[in-house]
Amino acid sequence: MEPIRVMVNGLPGNMARAVAEHVRAGGRFELVPCSLTGPEIVEKKIDVGETAVALFTPDRRAEALAAAEAGRPRPICVDFTHPSAVNDNADFYCKSGFSFVMGTTGGDRQALFEAVRSASVAAVIAPNMAKQIVGLQAMMETAAVQFPGLFTGYRLQVRESHQQGKADTSGTAKAMVENFNRLGVDFSVDRIEKERDPRVQREKWKIPEAHLAGHGWHTYTLVSPDGTVTISLTHNINGRDVYALGTLDAVVFLAGKIREGEKGRVYSMIDVLSGG
Repeated sequence: MEPIRVMVNGLPGNMARAVAEHVRAGGRFELVPCSLTGPEIVEKKIDVGETAVALFTPDRRAEALAAAEAGRPRPICVDFTHPSAVNDNADFYCKSGFSFVMGTTGGDRQALFEAVRSASVAAVIAPNMAKQIVGLQAMMETAAVQFPGLFTGYRLQVRESHQQGKADTSGTAKAMVENFNRLGVDFSVDRIEKERDPRVQREKWKIPEAHLAGHGWHTYTLVSPDGTVTISLTHNINGRDVYALGTLDAVVFLAGKIREGEKGRVYSMIDVLSGG
């Protein structure tokens, strides 16, 4: 079987680099040697292993996608750019006929979904590419359906810590809050406690020094109205490999859907886990 061609957008960002390195190392894939990057990036290229990847700023997006195709099978785009670029990039992929995996959080998510549904492409869109965390979220969603109101009256505290460069509040934390809401907890996403200060992360959170530049630590704490019951749920991820590997599973899944002729479809990581 021909390798799946993958264009990783967002280089030289850390998450995009992690994905690109796994793409290059995986025998199922071919790393396309070009990437969309931010307007502030001055580098013309970046080396991923032995592959020199050309970087294209937003004003050169058409040139980048043309170079990515260049008479070869059209690649799947993987987007780990910036929240401010989510909708513009997605609209461009849709208009240009490039199916994509969107790992970048933020943007107008409803507009994002609608753009795909009205286009001739398919996409996997998820705020979290780590399969195990997505599975945990699925368990929470099932609980919310089966036991609505289970935690009515309980107080909730949500704390999340990510590397300093992560601009937005964790999409995973927001999704978990929605499930807690359905379980009866009165809590809004603007109350999520977001930590991005490496000093605080090191001294108070005790996050390992080696992972200050790449981690995702979350704790959800429920306390009963009378204070006699405390329930805490924690998931801590160090590094980016778990997200990169989940992203590649999403690419393989999407490639299968493209071969089946799927268009105008938005898939989630739950679809990836279940085989869609």
